[in-house]
Amino acid sequence: MKIKLPYSSQNWISLIGATIALISFFMIVFLFTITAFSSEGRSYLGLITYIVLPVFLIIGLLLIPIGMVLKIRKDKKSNIVAAKEWPLVNLNDIRHRTGFFIFAIGTTIFLFLSAVGSYEAFHFTESVEFCGKLCHEVMAPEFTAYQNSPHARVSCVECHVGSGADWYVRSKLSGLYQVYAVTLGTFPRPIETPITNLRPARETCEKCHWPQKFYSRKLRTEKHYLADENNSEWDVVLTMKIGAPISALGLQEGIHWHINPNIKIEYKASDNKRENIPWVKYTNLKTGEVFIYEDENEKLDTKALDTLETREMDCMDCHNRPSHSYKPPAFFINNALTAGTIPKELPRIKAVSMDILGKEFSSTDTAMIVIRDEVNKFYKENYPAVYADKQNLISQAVKGIQNEFRKNIFPEMKVRWNVYPNNIGHLEFKGCFRCHNDNHATSKGRVIKKDCNLCHYINSQGPPNELEVSAVNSFLAFKHPGNEVGDAWKEMLCVDCHTGLNP
Repeated sequence: MKIKLPYSSQNWISLIGATIALISFFMIVFLFTITAFSSEGRSYLGLITYIVLPVFLIIGLLLIPIGMVLKIRKDKKSNIVAAKEWPLVNLNDIRHRTGFFIFAIGTTIFLFLSAVGSYEAFHFTESVEFCGKLCHEVMAPEFTAYQNSPHARVSCVECHVGSGADWYVRSKLSGLYQVYAVTLGTFPRPIETPITNLRPARETCEKCHWPQKFYSRKLRTEKHYLADENNSEWDVVLTMKIGAPISALGLQEGIHWHINPNIKIEYKASDNKRENIPWVKYTNLKTGEVFIYEDENEKLDTKALDTLETREMDCMDCHNRPSHSYKPPAFFINNALTAGTIPKELPRIKAVSMDILGKEFSSTDTAMIVIRDEVNKFYKENYPAVYADKQNLISQAVKGIQNEFRKNIFPEMKVRWNVYPNNIGHLEFKGCFRCHNDNHATSKGRVIKKDCNLCHYINSQGPPNELEVSAVNSFLAFKHPGNEVGDAWKEMLCVDCHTGLNP
């Protein structure tokens, strides 16, 4: 049977639209088939298949009726067809019948494919590949840190968006600006942490980590290496008081006491990163007891305090880098020495690593070259026998330092450990000491103490062959590794000396 189309469809605009729509449709089918059988380049194929090509398909389909309307108007002005207010559909006319069936069948197929495409597009934009790989340069630090984090099996949207249509829409609107910034290259380096517009932790983190889970204590072993010739090992074994000593007591004490359902901790921060906290309020929801603590070194008057946001403390106030933590060199070199990816047999390798990693580099490629050259130069000039006889260990050390660098430092985006404060602990950043610094006190002299034993006990410490060990149910007084500083550490904060480059 010969197919005849409506006369109005015989125009260049409709023909171009139909061509664009058909090409887009067959490309979508082709790329969808490829992604179904191959995982290579899925982030970019997904972008083209579910976002770019459907736009062209819709544009092509819109051009068809636009061309037909313009054709009819032109013909009316030229008196080629009689002027009618509304177009007539006569199914007895083969042209009308063909056009009707093409429109009906095409619309059905389009709506079906739109439903499938919308579903796939939704899942694609919610995928880790979309978040981490699409804007490769911009997201490289976050994606790399995420892959090496405890949440590597948790998708990005579980934390950054969560459930519910309102936060989904909000995230997509935010994403439009991000696309604009990436396209024009106006994004900041490093990317700023979205502190103020993150969803409350109780709506995201506590889907998996609810407070009732935080009862037991945890034994933690840390291995440190001094920056001396022998890379001397110094071990510390701690009992982390994440909860009470007996599970039945729940959250009555320990680190996670701060989110005890029976109490409420509120605070005001005087800076955007929430690193300086001049005011803390404690409320016992059972007894009604209230204490207000103010930092004696940063005391603000009532008017100044009223201008600051009052925030209820939640998980993110301490666990503020749960998936994107950039470890300081002292930390990741210690771990590499412990794992053996950097051989501790090499004299002064810890000190050499710290000297190199303290520099700022213009690019990752430059850093890789400098690490290789500086390590080789050091041993060639200072330990010629080691340089001659242990090239395999030197090469292993170079590779180990380079690998750790790639996971934690990203010169192109100006990302280093010191640009993103990490509030777990109290070494390279204030962390716990934002409040627990002996300076926050009530009007009656009640103080938020700077007491190590509030959060952990030291069970053993020292060199492996001279390890000092406490008795059961007892603990040791802290000794600074190496003993060079004596008791001076008691009068200061760790962050006053520890920059991320110290042992």
